[in-house]
Amino acid sequence: MQLDILTPDKALFSGDVTSVILPGSKGQFEILNSHAAIVSSLDKGTIKVKTADGKTQLFEVSGGVVEVQDNKIVVLA
Repeated sequence: MQLDILTPDKALFSGDVTSVILPGSKGQFEILNSHAAIVSSLDKGTIKVKTADGKTQLFEVSGGVVEVQDNKIVVLA
């Protein structure tokens, strides 16, 4: 899956991932390969990214929106 985490100032992350855990406004949720298309608002919290090479990266966000479609994830934070 391709993940892009974007802020108004810069791109925080862009690359291949195996999973993403997001702080949704209705609770935390995980996106895995072949996830259904979704658009969701995000609350303040931590985005946990597992990269294709097995590493874990954490990103703090104060809210935003995520869109998932065709194994492409775009987070606007």
